[in-house]
Amino acid sequence: MTRRSHRRRLLLGALLVMALVSVFVIRLVDIQVVRASTLNEEALDKRSISSDVVGMRGDIYAADGKVLAASVMRYDIQASPRMAVKNQSVTPQQGAEQLAPILGVPATDILASITDNADSDFLYIAKKVDVPAFEAIRALEIPWLTYKAQPSRTYPNGAVAGNLTGFVGSENEPQAGLEISQDSCLAGEDGSEVYERSEDGVRIPGSEVVTKQAKQGDDVVLTIDSDLQWYTQQTLAKYAQKYGARWGIIIVQEVKTGRLVAVADYPSVDPNNVNAMAQSADPAWGSRAFTAPFEPGSTEKTLTMASLLDAGLVSPTTQVVTPYRLQTEDGADVNDSEFHGTLDLTATGVLKESSNTGMSQLGLKMPATERYDYMTRFGLGQPTAAGFLAEDGGDLGSVTDGVPNWDAQTNLTTMFGQGMTTSAVQMASVYQTIGNGGVRMPVSLVAGCRLPDGTMTQVPSTDGTRVISEQAARTTVDMLENVATKGWLASQVEIPGYRVGIKTGTAQQPDGNGGYTKSYLVSMAGLAPADDPQYVVSVNLADPVNMNTSGATAPIFRDVMTQVLKANRVVPSGSSSPDIPTEF
Repeated sequence: MTRRSHRRRLLLGALLVMALVSVFVIRLVDIQVVRASTLNEEALDKRSISSDVVGMRGDIYAADGKVLAASVMRYDIQASPRMAVKNQSVTPQQGAEQLAPILGVPATDILASITDNADSDFLYIAKKVDVPAFEAIRALEIPWLTYKAQPSRTYPNGAVAGNLTGFVGSENEPQAGLEISQDSCLAGEDGSEVYERSEDGVRIPGSEVVTKQAKQGDDVVLTIDSDLQWYTQQTLAKYAQKYGARWGIIIVQEVKTGRLVAVADYPSVDPNNVNAMAQSADPAWGSRAFTAPFEPGSTEKTLTMASLLDAGLVSPTTQVVTPYRLQTEDGADVNDSEFHGTLDLTATGVLKESSNTGMSQLGLKMPATERYDYMTRFGLGQPTAAGFLAEDGGDLGSVTDGVPNWDAQTNLTTMFGQGMTTSAVQMASVYQTIGNGGVRMPVSLVAGCRLPDGTMTQVPSTDGTRVISEQAARTTVDMLENVATKGWLASQVEIPGYRVGIKTGTAQQPDGNGGYTKSYLVSMAGLAPADDPQYVVSVNLADPVNMNTSGATAPIFRDVMTQVLKANRVVPSGSSSPDIPTEF
């Protein structure tokens, strides 16, 4: 080989090497400079995973600080069977054996699920396990498992106030009660994050990037006292079952503020076990106290009497000759609940005897339009300010140009609580108004929405509305005291040391076809201490087959009012009840 040919080969070889280097350099520049951003995004897209960051739902608190509804975190345990089969560090068999004792499931079942779905990248191993189980499983460091947070709802006090709080569904969506009506306060807002995972599916520590911040829900604070709520529910259930009542309601309301401190329903849902109520013949998902108006019966007479007193049409000693049956010239025909001869009663005696014919004669002193106006001023015929879900305002009949379209019969029956409907909460509000010197306070169930810094928003109004004069209200309470001290249930409603005012009611229930059934709604509403009213207690029992008179409500009223006065350390009365003549 000549020196020239050798040089030619060396040059050719050098050129080839330079060409190859140039190709690599150009390729390297293309990858690391020209297309670096695009390639990085593509690579990240293949190994990055987006996941939700849960915004937890706020809690519901009673006025005394006890939690009635709370959010807890649960976790779905997920697997990639394809990765599990490939993995050498923890085999499906080993993983199944480690998971079994924590989940309480046979290892063979877990293994079968994995092997039966060997080509899949997703399989639920378990759903909504609690935090201790989740922590134990995560500590196993099984590389082919992933976890998804699933917020759930718990009700620490069970059925206590379950009729009010409502409940959420399996997907944590509000289904009933305050969970729905207060959702704007309670609902959280989910955020999101992105993290990277390795080829074997393991999350790469420190790779998380939050792309949207989660927002936690705020808390709802109620006016309800949890201890008193428990007591009223227990008392109501005991007596409702004793008397065979189909359903029952107890309302406890603060006179000065309008706040509801207890609203008990029987039956009542346990939001931790909603399915149990679903099996009932007559499921009670919410609160009848707000949503199921009824004909109130003679507890309505208190409103009628207060209106007449305010208008100056009667006094406590106004005389009324009271027959068992009353027929008017315009065709109305009413009678009292029990046969009696003609009675010479005062207006106070009409309340004591709960005479329909006596109340009708007194009520006819006031034009129907004016009486209707008083009823609406007391809050009847319209939902209360409580804003409870699906609250029903009741029915006072149709109106034309402000004039009620009552026939002669309805004009009389509405004076004593028939031919019209009200809710239990509305009737409690009537007695609150009278006990508060004639000023109706907005009914409140929710004290407000509490933000993380303690600030309260959505606070209800505390502006009262005068309905009747202070004098008329005081006189009405005095008359109710005479019902308590001289009526047929006097010994059963007496609370030692306290003056009490009450009114009973026994109303036939409509059959839906313009007539009445043989079932009754029995009631009692009252105030204490009557010399300075602090609390209203209202009791209603539907169709108590073992005692279908208002006598069934007397021990309930007494027990609950006694508990209310004792628990709130209300000062005993320092004077005796007034003695107003009931006959002439």
